[in-house]
Amino acid sequence: MRPIGTAALLIAALASPMAGAQATAPAGAVQSGLDAASAALTRDLLAQHGEGQRARIERGVRQARAFWRAEDGDDKAFAAFARAQFAGDPKALDALFGRLEFVLESYFGHALEVGRDFKWHTELDLGPVLPVDEILSGFDPGAHFIDDAFANKLAFVVLLNFPLSNLEERLKGGDTWTRRQWAEARLTDLFARRVPAEVNQAAAEASGQAERYIASYNIWMHHLVDAKGQRLFEPKKRLLTHWNLRDELKSRYAQGPAGLAHQRSIQKVMERIVTQTIPADVIDNPTVDWNPYTNEVRPAAVSDSDRKAPAGFKPTAAPEPDTRYKVLLDCFLAMKKADPYSPTAPTHIARSYEEGRQLPEARVKQMLETVCSSPLLKQVAQVMEHRLGRKLEPFDIWYNGFRPGANLDEAKLDAILKAKYPTAAAYKADMPNLLKGLGFSPERAAWLASRIEVDPARGSGHAMGAQRRADNAHLRTRVGADGMDYKGFNIAVHEMGHNVEQTFSLVNVDHWLLNGVPNTAFTEALAFVFQAQDLKLLGQPAPDAKALAEKTLNDFWATYEIAGVGLVDTAVWHWMYEHPSATPGQLKEAVLAISKEVWNRYYAPVLGQKDCVLLGIYSHMISSFLYLPDYPIGHMIAFQIEHEIEKTGKLGETFERMATQGRLTPDLWMRKATGRPVGPEALLEATEKALKVIGK
Repeated sequence: MRPIGTAALLIAALASPMAGAQATAPAGAVQSGLDAASAALTRDLLAQHGEGQRARIERGVRQARAFWRAEDGDDKAFAAFARAQFAGDPKALDALFGRLEFVLESYFGHALEVGRDFKWHTELDLGPVLPVDEILSGFDPGAHFIDDAFANKLAFVVLLNFPLSNLEERLKGGDTWTRRQWAEARLTDLFARRVPAEVNQAAAEASGQAERYIASYNIWMHHLVDAKGQRLFEPKKRLLTHWNLRDELKSRYAQGPAGLAHQRSIQKVMERIVTQTIPADVIDNPTVDWNPYTNEVRPAAVSDSDRKAPAGFKPTAAPEPDTRYKVLLDCFLAMKKADPYSPTAPTHIARSYEEGRQLPEARVKQMLETVCSSPLLKQVAQVMEHRLGRKLEPFDIWYNGFRPGANLDEAKLDAILKAKYPTAAAYKADMPNLLKGLGFSPERAAWLASRIEVDPARGSGHAMGAQRRADNAHLRTRVGADGMDYKGFNIAVHEMGHNVEQTFSLVNVDHWLLNGVPNTAFTEALAFVFQAQDLKLLGQPAPDAKALAEKTLNDFWATYEIAGVGLVDTAVWHWMYEHPSATPGQLKEAVLAISKEVWNRYYAPVLGQKDCVLLGIYSHMISSFLYLPDYPIGHMIAFQIEHEIEKTGKLGETFERMATQGRLTPDLWMRKATGRPVGPEALLEATEKALKVIGK
């Protein structure tokens, strides 16, 4: 996952698009006398710079005045500022643009590096977290940038000289814009809202709190017991929710019926987490045994950790006190504080879709529902039931039997990888070979590897790109004390895809202001391209026609799985806006109801059980601020991208060509990359063909 909604929220303003904003400010913020002052100033500027600059002058004055407040000065002060700062000829405008691009890269790049260092010990597995580390991780060096930029008038220089545009304008005319016009649009995006520093800081603190909560939410699997006290899972297996729990469940398909009890047990653990009936004493605690079916908790009868129970500790089944939903509610309340300063996108939901994804919410919802209601699902389910030899159960939402190499023995892969990558440094050292294996030339592979650092993650792992071309991207991956297992390798390859995209789209893009991709779904899609090649990197044979068809079914089923989660995430945010005074307990009940509703509509007809709450397990829902819809969109985009790569047969060259387009609108980027706009149609068409191949 490429993190968004982290403490570097202001830095993400450049890393994530902000189309859809207008030159507006909170009610009451615009100074009186606007029309007369603007008209007089416009006449003065026309006299100074000529009639040929009329459109720029009128637009610039209007944009800057919309954000000008009483504390910024009176009409005379605004006029003096505009006369001094308006770049009235092309040469002066070019010089201004170049200067701004240079200093913004320096500021945002160094701010990201400082923020990265402040989070160093909470995000990386480098020993115990000190009390001060929690304070440090909540610090955002970019939190005051927008406030300061308006206070010292830098923001007004930009608004006076460069055009603001909304999503409608970009969708309508963006394909005729020059690269410079797109870069100017991204420049003004940064100042399209005037949000106070304390609001940004509140969001950073809530994000840090949520990330710390999720990063420490582990379950010690050897301490799950059944009614007879039997243990299904091997010692020392410590799994993070939801990522590791889900991946462990997936891995058990390779065992056939022998893995069924493990999968059912993991489903019960997940349900306990979502419903908050999980005993607080079993969270990241190897000193207790827990029966997730009966919820009985006892002192551990075995030891697989050097951690000891505190003196006098008596475990109980007292549930976690709705902490999961308090953390989510705190995130919502922090993000809601920005609403008054964003009148054209007055909710985080609107900002997430219109500005972040640059796709209308209604269109995204329609794409997700198209996948979730496809008649192809029941056909795919029939294939799954035939292979499994049983009726499907709710956890089969994570079925991975179509995945290339699904029948491989993961324990053997674990042994190979632990020997190969005992540390994060060992993975770093092998990265040039991995990139060559993916299809990059030796020279390109070496260059990319030199631009990516590898760190041992405290959580499941993530990718952190740079914002300054002289800095490097960071790959964070989880490496156990005995080395990297297959799950860790699979995630590391995914995050490496993010890092390669981040490197190309920063270092090789023609304008720094265009660095990145249209939205986070695109970087997820490009990371999925890498992740799908993980078994190839382990020396597995190339797929035949049947294997390629199965891969398509795997992509389709994975999109179906996460599409419902995206619908739940969006519906939960709508509920929070409709109930801003809700308690954590009320939010919990709402999440459970929404999860059941979406499940009953789209999943119960296929998986055969009603009122399941598994769609609410995703940790992103708690810590990533309405991030989850990016995943199904990413799967759709990934499928389109992979097909383009298959057509060219050149992963490295094609990946680089796509990644260096920069932050255009999604459909424009995709048309340039593949000749087709974003959508599920290509995936559905390919799934129908794949079913015929599998049928044969």
